[in-house]
Amino acid sequence: MQIRILGSAAGGGFPQWNCNCRNCSGFRNGTLNARARTQSSIAISEDGKRWILFNASPDIRAQLAGFPAMQPGRALRDTGIAAIVLMDSQVDHTTGLLSLREGLPLDVWCTEQVRDDLSNGFPLFDMLRHWNGGLNWCPMPTTEQQPFRIPCAPSLELTAIPLLSNAPPYSPRRDNPHPGDNVGLFIRDTTRDTALLYAPGLGQPDEQIKAWMKRADVLLVDGTVWHDDEMIRQEVGTKTGQQMGHLAQAGEGGMIELLDSLPASRKILIHINNTNPILDEDSPERAKLAEHGIEVSWDGMDIEL
Repeated sequence: MQIRILGSAAGGGFPQWNCNCRNCSGFRNGTLNARARTQSSIAISEDGKRWILFNASPDIRAQLAGFPAMQPGRALRDTGIAAIVLMDSQVDHTTGLLSLREGLPLDVWCTEQVRDDLSNGFPLFDMLRHWNGGLNWCPMPTTEQQPFRIPCAPSLELTAIPLLSNAPPYSPRRDNPHPGDNVGLFIRDTTRDTALLYAPGLGQPDEQIKAWMKRADVLLVDGTVWHDDEMIRQEVGTKTGQQMGHLAQAGEGGMIELLDSLPASRKILIHINNTNPILDEDSPERAKLAEHGIEVSWDGMDIEL
């Protein structure tokens, strides 16, 4: 299983276009040791030719241009995207679908709740029908963790695990989330018997998701904020990480404590907000992650299982 990190930042990317927090201003004036990042998305393949795109961020065009495997050149018009999986219906994970209109139709795997949001509150499915029929919805099973497979990668077995995380503002389930609004995915390579747990929107880890995390060789999980009230502290927002559906790294019951309890050989953070001090590679917070064996993903990072 080949995994490519196309984008590693939270919504808005890094530096965020309208933000002058310590991180964003420091990056622009050259005083911060950090990498620029686009909004989170990954791609996975079993053969290096046909790729499953996990989430379609607003930065999708630049992400594809920076990854030659997405332009294999087998035909006059071609793409390495063979299927799309949506983890939720958030703007920063779905808006990129609009930029893929020239390549439609495409198969999109998501839950019924995500399809509902993208057909009503944010009607991408309806809008894109005008381009070659648009998006072909493929239901993602979430009950009883029934595994499913995607035809372009038959050796990969995917299991969707409902997460306790918030629905987007345009969803009728906002602040009253239901199973299926946000999922983590356990992806097992049946040929090598290795597994990835991908959960960029992990808000409140329950025993169910913890059990799946214990089975993974690699964890690629929510790295949005260091402190739960980080955006409030920095006066750039009014919501906590929990209110947005994300588990902070620091503090009792935080992501560091959770990852310390798990046996995975690699523990990697993704979906990192522009305010998070771990973006500064010289920060004490970044050093603390290193002490705990936790990595921070970057755009263009490759992982092989």
